[in-house]
Parts: sequence; C-alpha cells; structure tokens
Amino acid sequence: MRASTAQQSPLPLDDSQSQRLNDALAGLSTDQLQWISGYAAGLAAAASGAALPSAAPAAAADAANTLTILYGSQTGNGQGIAEDLGRRAREKGFGVSLCSLAEYKPSQLKRESLVTFVISTHGEGDPPDDAELFHEFLLSKKAPKLDGLRFAVLALGDSSYVNFCQTGREFDRRLEELGGERLQALVECDVDYEDSANGWSAELLGRLPELINASAPVPQLRAVTSGPRYDKHRPFAAEVLANQKITGRDSTKDVRHIELSLEGSGLQYEPGDALAVIVRNPPQLVDELLAALQLDGAQAVTVRDESMALADALAERLEITAVSTGFLSAWAQHGDGELAKLLDGGDRDVLADLVENHQVIDIVRRFPATVDAPTFIASLRKLSPRSYSIASSAKANPDEVHLTVAAVRYTAFGTEHWGAASTHLADRLEEGDSVSVFVEPNTRFRLPADDARDVIMIGPGTGVAPFRAFVEEREERGADGRNWLFFGDRTFRDDFLYQLEWQRHLKSGALHRLDVAFSRDQADKVYVQDRLRENGAEIHAWLEGGAALYVCGDAKHMAGDVDDALAAIIAEHGGVSPDDAQARLKELRRDGRYQRDVY
Repeated sequence: MRASTAQQSPLPLDDSQSQRLNDALAGLSTDQLQWISGYAAGLAAAASGAALPSAAPAAAADAANTLTILYGSQTGNGQGIAEDLGRRAREKGFGVSLCSLAEYKPSQLKRESLVTFVISTHGEGDPPDDAELFHEFLLSKKAPKLDGLRFAVLALGDSSYVNFCQTGREFDRRLEELGGERLQALVECDVDYEDSANGWSAELLGRLPELINASAPVPQLRAVTSGPRYDKHRPFAAEVLANQKITGRDSTKDVRHIELSLEGSGLQYEPGDALAVIVRNPPQLVDELLAALQLDGAQAVTVRDESMALADALAERLEITAVSTGFLSAWAQHGDGELAKLLDGGDRDVLADLVENHQVIDIVRRFPATVDAPTFIASLRKLSPRSYSIASSAKANPDEVHLTVAAVRYTAFGTEHWGAASTHLADRLEEGDSVSVFVEPNTRFRLPADDARDVIMIGPGTGVAPFRAFVEEREERGADGRNWLFFGDRTFRDDFLYQLEWQRHLKSGALHRLDVAFSRDQADKVYVQDRLRENGAEIHAWLEGGAALYVCGDAKHMAGDVDDALAAIIAEHGGVSPDDAQARLKELRRDGRYQRDVY
C-alpha cells in the first residue's frame, strides 16, 4: 500500500529553490526584474525546443486593458508607492505597465487608455529630476489632445514649502485640460504620506474591475526571509563608533563625521544612497514650547492611538522645528486674527517667510493663543526621519556607514534655535550610544557601471559627502576612469572637509584632480561655479569624452548656479547657442550622465 502523498505546493518550487529565488531577486529594480522575466521566458522556450526570434521587438501591451503606472520620484518614496501599486494590481490579475517618467516617451501618452501618476514636488515647486522633461512636454504646446484617456494623480510633497504638491497639481490640471477624464480626485500627500497613499491606491484597485479585465490571479512566492528587514517602521539600532568634529575651532560651522556600526543588521547600501535617521527634537526646544504654551508636559495625550506624556510626544513624535502650511492654518483659528489676515491676504512672500524662516515656537510667540494640549498636537505633523547622503563605501568600510552632518544652530527673533536631526546626532550621541536608522536607496544617483568612464563631482560643504563614498568605491573597484572633484566652503583653514583624505587620494591616484573654492579667504567671494568656469575648456573636453557629471548640495542657490555655469561652458566651448546648451544638459540628464542629489 502506497503512503499518502504530501500536499503539493501551488508553485513548482521546493522551499530551497524558493529561498534561492527570493535571495536572488531581493533589491533588484523594476527594470532588472522585467529583464529577468524576459530572460527566463527565453530559457523556458529554448528548453522546450520552441524557436526564438533573433531580434523580435517585445509585443506592445494592450493599452485598453493595461494599467500604466508612471512615477517621478526625488527621494524614492514615489517609486516605492508606484511599485507597490503595480504589485498589488498584478496579484489581482490585471495587466500593468510600470515606468519611470525619466524613461517614458512622452509621445506614447496619446496612445494610453488608463494612466496613474505618482509624482513628487521637489524644493520650491519643481518637478523631480527624473520627471523634468516629461513635465516640460506636458505643459507645452506639444502635448496632444488626450480624449479617451482616464487618469489619476497622487501628489507627494512637503507642506513646509509654500508650493506644496505643485507638480502633482499641474499634472492633474493639465491632463484634464487636454481632454483626459479624471478617475478619482487628486490626492496630496505630506511627508507622512503612507495613509493617504494607501487610501488612494486602495480606491484605484477597487475600481480596476470596472476599468480593465483581469486574467487569473498571479501565483505568489511564499515569503521567505533570512532575517529581519529594517525600514522606517522597523529601524535598526546602530551603535555610534565615532562622532568627530571636522571643522576648525574658528569655523562658523560645526560639521561632524559620524561613523555607525551596521554589524549584524544585514543592511546593504550603494554609494549615492541615503541613511535615514529616527531622531528626537531638542529637549531645550520642547521645554521652551511648553512654557510658551503654558502647558504641562506630564499631561497625557493620544498620538495615533497611543497614550503618552505631552513632553514625550513633542520630543519623539511631532514636528516642531519646521512650520507647515497646515499648522499655520490651524493656529490662525485660535489667535486674535492677525495671522489669519496675513494668510488671507494671499501674499506669497509673507507666507514663504513664515514657512521658511520660522519654527513652531516662533509662530506661537509671535501670534499668541490659548489652546489645550489635544488641540495643539492635532495641528502638528508627525516627526519624520531625516535623510543624509552616505559618506562611505561599504566595500572600503565593511559593516559601517558614515555620515557628514552640519549641526544646525542659529539665533533668530532674539532666541537660539536648533535643528532636530543634526543636533540630535552632533550634541546628544556619544561613542557607544545607538541611533535608529534605515537605508534609503537612491537609484537616481549612481556611479557609472563602466569603471573606465571619467567622473566629475561637484559638492560644496556637506554636499561632498557622497563623493567621499564615490572615490572610496572607485578605488576599491580599481576603476580606470579619472575622478575630478570640485569642493567649496568658507575658509581653507577651518572648513576644508576631509582635507587629509583628499590629499591621500591625490597621492595614490584615486583622485586625479581637486579644485577648491573658499569664499571668505579673499575680498571677492569665489564659489564652485567660478572654478567650473575657470576650467571650462577641460570640463567640456571631459564631457565630450563621455564623463559622468554629479552635483550634490544646496538646491536653492548652488544647484542653479552650477547649472548655469555648465550651460555657459557648453555654449562657449561647444560653439552652440544658450538654448542648445540647455538642451545638451537635458540630454545628459536623460542619458544618466548628469545626476543631481540636491536638497
């Protein structure tokens, strides 16, 4: 008599094969997964004896029966939301086409039937770098009529900027102007975006059966994990290995080199990625805010269904170092009307000043009001993790991650002010302490895959952090390409970050050129864009030779000044018009040879 057979898995894989497949696919991008899908199909066809066309183009998707998901993402949040939506739609059996706006051909839009956009706004109302060209096309006269297109837009932004979610609003409005039919109302997400994004996705997924046909549900691999996966909901407690000041004693800035241990975490990162840090607000700021509000810090309050002391909520859970437009609107309801008049006046400069130059305590002091603790905390946003460009190569520093952090301390309105994350890291962490972290991949800011390609890096101030990682990585890989760094700060003596390391890299050949600009060491201020122009002929030659170009740092001033300098260099040394020079820069961005990490 035969023994009864065990119940078979719905997948033709045993546990070991499933484990290996999960391990192999972990961390791959959407494009890589799609390529692997086609590659595996080809192997299956070859194994079955089926003939393979030598160079047949992929069959065009049935636009009328496909959900097209397009995303533009500056920090990766938008990409994550788009990928999650695509996965959930595929699991229900719906056809999905997922693509970054950097890779999407704008002319394809008129052929689409059902499109969703997940689009962030960067800085003062700008589109993210990967959506810049599509944004320009959509708002131009070249954009086609879109009669028959059904669309939905999820906008990501930060309400501590006046032009909150502007790019998403522009997309939503323009698609309707061109004849598109809105499937659901525009949803605007602040930095605490998960609930709003999940609600938007759930509504869309619920409508898919009436919009497109579904095939049989796609079988899913059983989740097999080899250990904990750390993210914003479950960060890793990293031990502080070093917290060293790297500016001179007479510097006006306190910049720290911080080393953290990742031993035992399994966390992996690439040069160009960021490390997100879970922080606490400055305790002295919490005390001052409680005093200004005349509230008892021991009073129990509820934050997201959790009861805690008011002082703990202000220290650990709520944003008090940045003002949002939502907080201003809420606070205006409780005062004597002065703030409400300012907001109702529609003067964007006034609103911008309140948002950009004030902390919550400044608003409370300037526009006094009496509120109870529950009312006050209801007006505040959740305290979000702060992200820092990683300043180390994992190959050169196994089980470690390094950061370059400028402590934010300044005087305004007659009182001292502090940043949340920077002072938490600089002032309140010593060797042996721990800090909660997780890695934020940044696939838009990557070294060339070709190690023979030259690299030009422009990183003034703490913007030099990722380039420390780039040079370390290229040295470890034995890259043949040349590395040229432009660095700038205030003074040579006190603000030359990582000076000894750059000198060592120059001596070893890991760094081929270093040009510096110290703005306050002479009567006329000199900045990195001035050094770029001085070396314009050689920069142009490097670019014509295929060099990749990287910029990191301040978005408000530096990034635009550098962009103008590069365009001027291309125009002068390439013998083209200013418009053609700008077009060339856009081409370099589209080809991935001009990448920016600006904030």
